[in-house]
Amino acid sequence: MPEWPEMEHYRQELNKRIQNRKISGITVNRPKSLNVSEEEFRKTVLGTVVERVDRRAKQLIFVLGGERYLLLHLMLDGMMHLGTEADKPDRSTQIELYFGDTALYFIGLRLGYLHLYDKRGLEEELSSLGPEPFDADLTAARFADMLKTRKGNLKTCLTDQHWLAGIGNCYSDEICFAAGLLPSRRPAALEEHETARLYTSMRSVLTEALRAGGYMEMPLYSGDERTGGFNELCRVYDRGGEPCVRCGNPIVFQTLSSRKCFFCSNCQT
Repeated sequence: MPEWPEMEHYRQELNKRIQNRKISGITVNRPKSLNVSEEEFRKTVLGTVVERVDRRAKQLIFVLGGERYLLLHLMLDGMMHLGTEADKPDRSTQIELYFGDTALYFIGLRLGYLHLYDKRGLEEELSSLGPEPFDADLTAARFADMLKTRKGNLKTCLTDQHWLAGIGNCYSDEICFAAGLLPSRRPAALEEHETARLYTSMRSVLTEALRAGGYMEMPLYSGDERTGGFNELCRVYDRGGEPCVRCGNPIVFQTLSSRKCFFCSNCQT
């Protein structure tokens, strides 16, 4: 599932390519991916301009004229492709937004969605999300205070969107590895130097992943050589049984709190 680096990467790339462009056509192949009727969606969205693309947590926000917003959550297996009919992947599409000869194809939206909101509806929909990893007011001190009252383990803590928005299975494991901490550690029991290390690792891992284009390997557009570049840079995620890049011990794969989890049992403490 796309996380903070993937969605921020998509936001930046889409703003380069569709910002201030008019939506000239719409195809809806799966009405269940919408939260309104296809007729209302078409009536409201067709002919509007994408003023910009924003992001909140793991979701993209297409800001349209007339204070209307499209909220995209790709969820599991969801992806996008920007291009023409000739170069789009050989996959079924659920929704297509056209910008002249170019279309933004939404693929794999079985669990994901593209919902239409006004300003108030959007604010209500996003109101339960926690702070973002790079929020200016999420200082190291505030992060440490948040951890002190947190129950469960680091894995469930970092992936709780109500507590901290944007991190999922992949980057929680990568962050814990970078910090040298086991995902099973109790947040409230961390020492001061460990919480500081976790905070620094969170920001450094996410920054590195964004620069590499995230770990989702499907190109966003024809000729895209950046998207998915972090997949080869993952130290532990989906690396079960492979040697640890720090100590050489095999990476462990376990299920932790119903989530798949990868870590090094030797150099993460």
